Order: sequence, then structure tokens, then C-alpha cells
Amino acid sequence: MNAAVLSRFARSALLRAAALGLVLISAASAPVEFAKAGGTLEARKLPMRFDWVACEPNCGGWITAVGIVTADTPKDFDAFARDRSLQGAALVLDSSGGSVNDAITLGRRWRKMGLRTTVGTSVQSRTPAGMRASIVPEAYCESMCVFLLLSGTTRYVPDGARVRVHQIWMGDRADDARAASYTAQDLTIIQRDIGRLTKYTFDMGGTGDLLQLALSVAPWEDLHRMSAQELAEANLVTTGALADLLPQQGEGTRTPVAAGPKPVQDRFVQAPTAPTKTAEAALPTGGTAPSQPPAPGH
Repeated sequence: MNAAVLSRFARSALLRAAALGLVLISAASAPVEFAKAGGTLEARKLPMRFDWVACEPNCGGWITAVGIVTADTPKDFDAFARDRSLQGAALVLDSSGGSVNDAITLGRRWRKMGLRTTVGTSVQSRTPAGMRASIVPEAYCESMCVFLLLSGTTRYVPDGARVRVHQIWMGDRADDARAASYTAQDLTIIQRDIGRLTKYTFDMGGTGDLLQLALSVAPWEDLHRMSAQELAEANLVTTGALADLLPQQGEGTRTPVAAGPKPVQDRFVQAPTAPTKTAEAALPTGGTAPSQPPAPGH
């Protein structure tokens, strides 16, 4: 499949996802970007994928979560976690955001598991002792990813990571949020999901500063990159050391059972006839909800 066809396919897929409801505008409205290597779509703008990275012999490893949150992401994580001992594990995020309600569901699940969160990319390096895994900070956590970061019992944001926020909005009006028309029911959906997001934020230990900052960035504006001071005021950072997230081998069992390759599922189902959900807004870079009235995405 050549780059032009792939680009058209990706755009069509993201628009179908946005039509479902609460899908981050950041994912739906951002232009399709290609990774520098291989001409493939950036993984963090594709549906979220989970992997386990071993870092023997010094630590027990960590989970990587790369991509946007969709309606299938919570069950995909359940499938990933089923045969693994992940209680208290570290989770490394690189994501453009995603569905508001599904991200909230996922974040609550991670908090119950005591996961520790950070932003970064996993890399393999050759050393005298062989290949070793490490985490580098050059990664993004945008939109609803920021609220997934908040779910960690311990949270670390390295200096090189980009943590960016903006409003939630109607997913099917992500392309031109300012010119689109809205009904009273649309506004009700947005208000409902802001309420859900507010409760989640405080339940996770976040502050009103995070909500105020995110909800002040309009859908047609660039995402706002949070400063170190804003991260602290939002209580998104609880430690200044990555080592606090990586449990040593003696801290519990970390020997996941290797699972066979999981087929990629179609994450874009038939769009409902009812009004769509909301989604986040984002221009430069960047992601449904339970079976209730459609909702907004961040």
C-alpha cells in the first residue's frame, strides 16, 4: 500500500471513529503524519497497543501503551493483562489521546492495579552484556493521555516529554469546530462528560488547575504544552526520579506469560444515528464510550 492510499485510509478511519462520539479531536482533526523511518503512520496516532518490555537483570520490566484510546482499548488491555502479573508495574505512555469515557474507564482500571505512570519511548541498546531496554523521554502525552498519566499511583514526567492539553469537543465536528452547528443535546453531552472528567480528575488526585487549563484551550487552537510549574500545580508529577517507577526484581513477580500475536481488531464500528459524542481539539498532533448517549472525547 503506497503512502497516498495509506493516508486516505487513515483519515477515513479516524473520521469514522470521530463519528462514534467522544473521540479526541486531537486525533480526528490532526493531519496525518508519517514517521521518518519507513513511511508508516506514527504509532501514537493509531489505536493503542500494549506491550511488555523486559529489563533483566536490574528490574522487572514495564508496560508500554502507545496510540489513541478507542472503544476497544479497555478490553484490549484486559486481554493483554489476563496472563500477566502486573500489579504495581510501571506503564510508559506515548499517546495522542482518545475517547474520554473509555480513557476514564482505563484510568480507573490502572489505579486499581496500582500502576505507576510516565511518558516516554522504549528503546533497545547494545551493551557489553548484550541488548538492554531503556526509556527515553522523547515522547508525547496529549489530550486524554494526560488523564491516563494521572491514574498512576506514582507519576514521573521527564524534561524531554511533551505533555499537552485542550478542550473536549464533538468528535464529528472536529475538522472545523468553529464553523459547525450544535444542538442543545450536543451541549448537554459536552456538559455531561465534563462532569465525568471532573469527578475522575479529583478521584485520581488531580487538581482544578488541570481542568481549568485543559478546558481553556479552544478546539481550533494549538494544544497547550504544560510547563514544569503547571505539571506540579496539576499534581501530575509525584516524583523526580524514573527509578521510583521501576520495581526491582524482589518487589513481586514480574514474569509475564508470553502471549501469541493478537490480531488487530476493527476499532471502528457502525456509527450511531443519535448525536455523536464529543472529542478533544488539536491541530498539530495528537482520540467511545459505554452504550449510553454518545459523549465527548479529549
